[in-house]
Amino acid sequence: MSLPDVAEAPPANTPPRLRQLPIPTLKRWLREPLLHFLLLGVVLFAAYAYMQGGRGGVESSKQIALSLDDLRTMDLYFESQWHRPPTPAEFQAMVEDKVREEVLYREGLAMGLDKDDEIVKRRMAQKMQFLAEDVAAAHEPSTAELKAWFEKNSNKFALPSRYSFRHLYFSPDKRGKNAQADAAAALTKIAGQPEDSKLAAAAGDSFMFQDYYGDRTPEAIAKEFGPQFAVALEKLKPGSWQGPVESGYGWHLVYVDTVIPGRIPAFEEMEPDVKTAWLAEQKQQAWQKAYATMRAKYTVLLPNPGDQPATNTPPKPKQVPAPSGEGPL
Repeated sequence: MSLPDVAEAPPANTPPRLRQLPIPTLKRWLREPLLHFLLLGVVLFAAYAYMQGGRGGVESSKQIALSLDDLRTMDLYFESQWHRPPTPAEFQAMVEDKVREEVLYREGLAMGLDKDDEIVKRRMAQKMQFLAEDVAAAHEPSTAELKAWFEKNSNKFALPSRYSFRHLYFSPDKRGKNAQADAAAALTKIAGQPEDSKLAAAAGDSFMFQDYYGDRTPEAIAKEFGPQFAVALEKLKPGSWQGPVESGYGWHLVYVDTVIPGRIPAFEEMEPDVKTAWLAEQKQQAWQKAYATMRAKYTVLLPNPGDQPATNTPPKPKQVPAPSGEGPL
């Protein structure tokens, strides 16, 4: 005859609540995954609370964390300026300067000093533009891409003509209204003379700058003598005295020594410059595209020019279309 199962009595030191639970039930609870998950959560919460307590219970918004990269950057900047490593005191001063800047920045934000500040707005706008341009800068062009772009934009890299010339100066301050006529008369005397003849040198007046200019572009000549002189010089043939040619200083007889014609260089000569120009264009296109996308989100309202502020009624605003001209945005 089999005896019925009898539950074992719990030990005498078992807490009263656990004494009321049958042992099989308690074992089943201890094997539950949900109970394990809850216990793990309690452990993680306790560990997090302990770590925060070790930091003095400071809120994350009140913490100023400097990374190793921040410290390394400060060290490199100091060395680039002073050509030596900073002393411990100097390095600590740099750290404190960084902290002071961050403290003042956060306190300024808390006080709302960034609101309606044109300098802050301008700086934020610049950063947005830089971010848009950085997208284009991330792409490294291949040589084939650069060559194809150079073929379409080769005129941007055209090398200008270069002129070497000597001149004789006829001063209006010294000769008055006769300066041009004196230059024309001198030309009849020195016609056929070489560039450096003594007869030619004695014909003109002293000039405050140079008598001979070598290998100059039309742009450089225009800056020196004025655009009118540069244009006239380009029409002169090398090898003889010609003129008179007017400049911003007075009148001149000019002997063009040599002319190096302008040309479009080969891609290989200009590859670094081509890459720089290509990158600048890509940045500009990326910025224009990014701005068009951002601009499309906004509607700009302006007062009607015909409205008069005679009453307290605000003027009816008018909508400003986006740059694309596709209607008000």
